[in-house]
Amino acid sequence: MMAEELIPLERALEHLLSAALPLEETESVLIAQALGRVLASDLTVSADVPPADNSAVDGYALCCTDLASGMALPVSARVTAGQHPAPLKPGTAARIFTGASLPPGADAVVMQENVTITPEGIRAPDETAPAQNIRRRGQDLEAGSPALAKGTRLRPQEMGLIASLGLDRVPVYRKLRVAVLTTGDELVDPGQPLLPGQIYNTNASTLRGLLAQMSCDLVVCETVRDTRKDTADALKKAAKQADLIVTSGGVSVGEEDHIRAVLEANGELTLWRLAIKPGKPLAFGQLDGTPLLGLPGNPAAVLVAFLMVGVPYLRRRQGDLTSPALGERLPAAFTVATPSVRQEFMRARKQRLNNEDVVTVYPNQSSGVLSSACWANGLAVIPANTTVTPGASITFFGFHELTG
Repeated sequence: MMAEELIPLERALEHLLSAALPLEETESVLIAQALGRVLASDLTVSADVPPADNSAVDGYALCCTDLASGMALPVSARVTAGQHPAPLKPGTAARIFTGASLPPGADAVVMQENVTITPEGIRAPDETAPAQNIRRRGQDLEAGSPALAKGTRLRPQEMGLIASLGLDRVPVYRKLRVAVLTTGDELVDPGQPLLPGQIYNTNASTLRGLLAQMSCDLVVCETVRDTRKDTADALKKAAKQADLIVTSGGVSVGEEDHIRAVLEANGELTLWRLAIKPGKPLAFGQLDGTPLLGLPGNPAAVLVAFLMVGVPYLRRRQGDLTSPALGERLPAAFTVATPSVRQEFMRARKQRLNNEDVVTVYPNQSSGVLSSACWANGLAVIPANTTVTPGASITFFGFHELTG
């Protein structure tokens, strides 16, 4: 893996994922705290959901055979949600509301809009059929069936489903502890005045947000000066506190790029330089047994490299077994006349033009232009050595798909 040639993304991911040892420690958390966490064990349905046949609409519950006489059906009961209804009296109907349990003896519910009310009772359409407007017991989940599988990342819908099982807590893997080190003497924290030659540290904030989206615990977030000693000290300190170190900058070939040098001298560098654009100067290895993911220094390159390399690695470490993002094929509404020797991830926008979903790209794809990612809602993937003409089919990854 240490050859100086650029490594294709697929090979790099294979290497990283083979080194991504999933967490083993688990904890039990309240459902309200479970968003974004990864389920640590299978969940089985303990009771039918819903627990009884119930009405899908506001209307009248009746037995269809009672309609054969052509007589109006007197209304003998009123059933609201939360009640345990008595059996339906033969030859009558029950006023019923959405979500209310179906009275024993009833086999259909007629929407109130389709009922004619007379002094003698209600009249229902002749075509009323058994099971009409009824949500059957166990329709959502049957007792004893699988509910959610171990390795599922919990979204709002999974939180609701867990609640439907009657559980107030859920077993999840503990959060991954991550240290973020941004490198560069030119970096200044937002809120401070800039001196000549300085820039604000954008990468720390970007990585904070990305790691929060991935439900990681940020245990260190520091800016490291561009010296070999400062870099080595910061890395060793972070290695003692974190499950993963993420750095930005310091992994290229410049004399002030110390991350790679420290890793080679004090740990192990197992991957360096990817055949992607932006994001070529990416490194991976370990220091004192703690994995390190070294990202480029340019802001847009940090975002792209983290999404395409960091996210899959983090998912595997977190025990997340959900399917990876596949992207979608869409027509291009742009041109790439000069092909790149690297696979390119262009900040792009999926939008509706002329009654068709198409992909447009930001005009300036420089790796230092972070505003392009704010304009975009995803990434357009251009294979290496490939030109693009309008209408060509390309792969598009939505940001929400990559991190969701």
